[in-house]
Amino acid sequence: MTINLKNFLSDKSKLSKMGEFQDLKPVDGLEVSSISADLYNNGRDDLALFYFREGANYATLKTSNSIVSETILWNENSNKKVVKALLVNTKNANTFTGEQGYEGIGSIAQNLAKTLTLRESKSEAGISETVKIKDLIFASTGVIGEKFPADQINVRLQDLVSRLRDDQNKLIWIKTASAIMTTDTKPKLAYEEFTFNNKIIRIAAVAKGSGMIAPNLATMLSFIFTDADIPSNLLKALLKRSVANTFNAITVDSDQSTNDMVSIFSTRKIKIGQSRGITDPVIQKFETALKNVCLNLAKQIVVDGEGAKKFLTIRVLNAKSSLSAKKIAFSIANSPLVKTAVAGSDPNWGRVVMGVGKSGEKIDKNKISIKFGEFLVAEKGMPLDNLDNDKLREYMKWDSVIIEVNLNLGSETFECYTCDFTHDYIDINSDYKNAT
Repeated sequence: MTINLKNFLSDKSKLSKMGEFQDLKPVDGLEVSSISADLYNNGRDDLALFYFREGANYATLKTSNSIVSETILWNENSNKKVVKALLVNTKNANTFTGEQGYEGIGSIAQNLAKTLTLRESKSEAGISETVKIKDLIFASTGVIGEKFPADQINVRLQDLVSRLRDDQNKLIWIKTASAIMTTDTKPKLAYEEFTFNNKIIRIAAVAKGSGMIAPNLATMLSFIFTDADIPSNLLKALLKRSVANTFNAITVDSDQSTNDMVSIFSTRKIKIGQSRGITDPVIQKFETALKNVCLNLAKQIVVDGEGAKKFLTIRVLNAKSSLSAKKIAFSIANSPLVKTAVAGSDPNWGRVVMGVGKSGEKIDKNKISIKFGEFLVAEKGMPLDNLDNDKLREYMKWDSVIIEVNLNLGSETFECYTCDFTHDYIDINSDYKNAT
C-alpha cells in the first residue's frame, strides 16, 4: 500500500502515515486476549476475547442484509443491556450453517461461561455469581457456508481465558486487532480521549474490513470500548448518529456482508451522571470523540480495500436533500467504471456524469459542475475550455483523489469514501477461500 494517510485523514486523527499506529491506552474494566485455534492451518491468531469482569453496558448495530450469521442470531437472543464478554473468530462466517452453526455457538458459550466463572472463583477478587451464557456475545467473519469449527474453538478457550490481561498496551492492541482480520493487510485501531471533572475519559477501538464493503454497514467488524458510564440506550443513540457519516459512508465494492457488526461497550468506571441526555455538553464531547474514532477506522478500512492503491473521496454539494446527495455520491463511488478509471489515472469525468444520472435522482444537467481535485473539468452541461490535461493527469496519479460534483440545486452535502479497482481485487476474490 502506498497511500499517505495525511492526505485524507482529518487533523484530529492521531494516525499520521502507513506503518504507524496510535498509542491506544488501557480502558479500565476491560481485559483482552488472543490466540490461535489454527483455523487457518498456519498458526496465526484467529480468536480474540474481550472480557468485562464487572460487566459492561453495550449497544450493537448489525448488517441490514436479510441473511445474517448464526452468531448475530445468537446475540439477538442474549442479554440486551449488560454483557460480560465478546468472543470473535475469523476464517469462518458461521453463515448458512443451520442448526450446526447455532448449536456450535451454544456449546462455545457454555464452555466459555464455565471457564470464566472458574477463573473468577480462583481470583483474589472473586465474584458473587457465575458468568451466564446469556451475558456472552459473539462475532464471526470469514467464509460463508462452511461448517462452523466449534470443536477447534472450544479446545482453545481455556488458554484464551488464561491469557486475559488488563494492561492493554500498543502491542497488545495491535495483536488483538490482528486476530480478527481476514483479507486485511494491516490491523485497524483508533483512540480518542477527553477530560471530564479532572478525569480522562478514553475511547479505544479496533476494526477489520477490506472487501465486501458497502452500507449498511460493510464487511466489517468494529468494537469500541470506553470507561465512561453511559447507559445502553444512550450508547445506541450515539452509535447510530456516529456511523451515519463514517461506517455508512464507505464502499469498496458495493457488496454487503451477512456478518457486519459494530458494537460499543461501556465499562462504567468513570461516573458522569445518569441524567444526561443527547444534548448535554459532556455527552456532546463524547459524541465528537466517538465520531472521530469511527471516521478514523472507516477510512482505514477503505485504505485497506482489497487490491486498493488509491483512496477516493466523492463529494456531492448543493443537493436538494441529504438523501439525494448520498444516493448520487454512492452511485458514483460504486461504479466499476469510475473506480477503474481512477486506478488507471484516467480523468474520465464522463463516467462521473454517468454515475450522477444513473442514481435516479432528479437533476438539471445544465447546472452541474465537476472538479477533480482543484481542477474544474466541466460546468453548465459541457466540458471546460482550455483545460490543462497534462496537469490533470498528473493529479490523477496521486494516491488520494477527490471528485467533487456540485448540483447547484439546494444546500445539502454528502461525502463518501471508496478506493480504486485494480487487478489485485480480482486476484484476491477469485481465490477467496484459500486467501482467508
